[in-house]
Amino acid sequence: MIATLEGHVAHKDTEFMIVVVGGVGIEVFAPRPTIEKVKGEHVFLYTRLIVREDSLTLYGFSSESERDLFDTFIKISGVGPKLAITMLSSLSIDNIRNAVVSERPEILTRVPGIGKKTAQKILFELKDKIPVGLDAMPAGDFDNVNADVMDALTALGYSIVEAQTAVQSIPPDAPEQVEQRVLIALQYLGN
Repeated sequence: MIATLEGHVAHKDTEFMIVVVGGVGIEVFAPRPTIEKVKGEHVFLYTRLIVREDSLTLYGFSSESERDLFDTFIKISGVGPKLAITMLSSLSIDNIRNAVVSERPEILTRVPGIGKKTAQKILFELKDKIPVGLDAMPAGDFDNVNADVMDALTALGYSIVEAQTAVQSIPPDAPEQVEQRVLIALQYLGN
């Protein structure tokens, strides 16, 4: 089992990177935020090797908690590694936890390839499997107003991850009107 990987990044794409270790280039699929975090040419990744009849595929993650969540996802019937990576590319760990805690499948339906039925199934399966400790976002922090702000930002062309980051940057004492919150989020994204 390959648990970690450290090396020189020879190539980056939207879904994978080629990491050279000891003169061998290894293709590593990773969530988009993990790939975007790679600055320079050196990278350290927590990995999971998936062995199939016709392939060996290595997946890389920036943290152990991200890898653990990936492992949890792929244990759910109907969720394979590619959909798990898409979920981690589209939603932050905090937003996934929030969806589980607040039982809001509509958060998961924002992920390409996940419909309402699949989202409900995933939430049901994750209910007792995702740790919701002090680092989890409280359910009240992502209310309907913030969901509307997310929808507005994604309609303007921002990715789900960018929209989530902008929503999380909105100060707690910000006005409750969607328009005002969208303006604050756009100011954050403009910086």
